Amino acid sequence: MAHYPRPPFRDPAVKFKTIQPMFSPAPMTVPEPDYPVTPLENFRLAVERKTPYWMPNSSLDYDAFMSGFLTGPVTPPDAPAEAGPWGATTRSVFMDDWGCQWLFVPEAGGPMLDPDGKTVLDDITQWEKVVKFPNLKNLDWKSRAEDFMKNRYNPNKVLHINIGQGCTERFVALLGGYTEAMVAMAEEPEACRAFFDRFAEWEIEQFDIIAGLYPVNLVTYHDDWGTERDTFFSEKMMESMVLEPTRKIVKHIKDRGVYFELHSCGAIKRFLPYMIDMHIDLLQIQRRANDMPKMKEEVGGKIGFCCFTEGIEMGQPASKEDILAAIRKTVDLYGKRGGAYTFASGGASDEDGWDAVFELYCYSREFYDRERGAA
Repeated sequence: MAHYPRPPFRDPAVKFKTIQPMFSPAPMTVPEPDYPVTPLENFRLAVERKTPYWMPNSSLDYDAFMSGFLTGPVTPPDAPAEAGPWGATTRSVFMDDWGCQWLFVPEAGGPMLDPDGKTVLDDITQWEKVVKFPNLKNLDWKSRAEDFMKNRYNPNKVLHINIGQGCTERFVALLGGYTEAMVAMAEEPEACRAFFDRFAEWEIEQFDIIAGLYPVNLVTYHDDWGTERDTFFSEKMMESMVLEPTRKIVKHIKDRGVYFELHSCGAIKRFLPYMIDMHIDLLQIQRRANDMPKMKEEVGGKIGFCCFTEGIEMGQPASKEDILAAIRKTVDLYGKRGGAYTFASGGASDEDGWDAVFELYCYSREFYDRERGAA
């Protein structure tokens, strides 16, 4: 079987460039390996659970952008313009286009509802009067798309859009928190279902605008359904309120030939049958809340997974040797017959990131060569 050499940092025989990655204030040197097929072709093989040539690396193989428009200031404005608050190194307050105020917490790597912000909706039965759905036609999608397609689009890569909050996440944000939202679901199920149905229509309208301007390959939809102990709501609530509006969104996007990824935090194993039934392509879930290797083994033939580097805690120090060993372990655990992607770009230095990228690419190529019996 072939062994693929790991080129040293900035080897002149390797094409590379320096980029500003999303969610990070630090630039990164990105190598461009000698691919046997394009990253997009390889990604399709992986998602369709056919043997790919390497495990897709979202840090390298994707071109990604986020939908949505911020309507308020970012404070303090220390983030790269294209990253918005997600690139900030200090806590930042911003307003989204629904009127919800957020606090970005860099040490957690994401935003939370600002405790000092005003609650948009106090009574779910009044949502039709109070909630102002963003008027998508009034936003300047065209200029943004023209700039992206001219200056960033690469037809060989996976064009990935993070479409933002799903129906329950938006519901929670408008009501000011999970306690208020779960009480509303228990006490006013009809009003909640009506809101979710309307939200699904709005989400589909947003997707259609985007798909008309960009040749999108993958959509990530965020809807957290649990804590690290269990789901926020029961199977009965899922079936009566959340399932059909979500199914409508998934079906519409997939009918356009676009792959669908669900990001959902928490211990959400009890909802796996619904995710499979909706024909969701990929799950982006919490490793520490779910036995993902077991899930991959049991249902990997029906649904795929975004796999974080196994054994490495984000934000915690790790040696280069530990990172490279963890990358190999990730491929061994999740790589069988495709159905998985990961990311490898970080490290204590730019050189460590380079080595991580090549270890993932080369080790997974060796793994899949063995799987297909290549010489």
